[in-house]
Amino acid sequence: MSDSADLVAGIESLGEKLAEAKASINRRFIGQERVVDLTLAALLCGGHGLLIGLPGLGKTRLVDTLSTVMGLDGNRIQFTPDLMPADILGSEILETGADGTRMFKFIEGPIFCQLLMADEINRASPRTQSALLQAMQEKVVTVAGQDRPLGAPFHVLATQNPIEQEGTYPLPEAQLDRFLVQIEVVYPTRDTERDILVATTGVEEAQSRQVFSAAELMSAQNLLRRMPVGESVVEAILDLVRAFRPGEPEAADIVRETVAWGPGPRAAQALMLTVRAKALLDGRLAPSIDDVADMAPAVLSHRMALSFAARARGETLSNVIAKVSESVTRVEAAA
Repeated sequence: MSDSADLVAGIESLGEKLAEAKASINRRFIGQERVVDLTLAALLCGGHGLLIGLPGLGKTRLVDTLSTVMGLDGNRIQFTPDLMPADILGSEILETGADGTRMFKFIEGPIFCQLLMADEINRASPRTQSALLQAMQEKVVTVAGQDRPLGAPFHVLATQNPIEQEGTYPLPEAQLDRFLVQIEVVYPTRDTERDILVATTGVEEAQSRQVFSAAELMSAQNLLRRMPVGESVVEAILDLVRAFRPGEPEAADIVRETVAWGPGPRAAQALMLTVRAKALLDGRLAPSIDDVADMAPAVLSHRMALSFAARARGETLSNVIAKVSESVTRVEAAA
């Protein structure tokens, strides 16, 4: 069998397995298909996700369910103002042996896992937040001058409450850029909320089951990077990202009027990966231009900022992204 036939067979098989995983997740995290797809996309791309939503919308439940379904060793850290870097990374202690000898022993922190939930990450001090920077980018942490590798694969799913700002420390741009996608968790629809009430207030709750293993997830991540991307999709990604940079000649007029700073090359890389994940989750063999517009809000919204004047006028990033995405993808589709 040729390499292309192997690739097609692998993509089709993975698509079926992902459909099974989504069905298993939906047993405990009911509805919110968009949230589930974006979170799975982050894992398939080998990246991290930032979940933004009010308390009580199931963010913790989702991460716990993902840990089970994807076969990952998970830990949770509740971020608080008094949390220190050593509480996340671990520390060395002086241990005395039975023969009286003393030696330093490293005690691993909760970051040594495969799926880390960083709950209310913006409640910790910048010093503690920065402890995650190296881990998220390089998949290792340095303690006492020694590099220590983390679990393989390693993913961070962090949560934030968008309305409570008192006593919080907004994530700096450098750390926001480490998140592959920003996922908005919104209120469920009435029908979905009815299903949640019925499913979660009885004597027993439905349980999810494991569908993937850590090794299978890493194989899926490798397969995703082999997935073909058409030239028109590549051009659409480049046009879209560059259209959001106010200083570039390609910048859209609305961007020059509203955006203070735009996304960097990492945004284009993230779009290149996430459109492939979108195609996989939809059971398709290759991404389309429509996928670029569909994934743009999750990839770009935390990688750019509105100017003060635009905020004063009541502009929102979601509206700007939607308008520019529609314009760029329409031009690419026509070409």
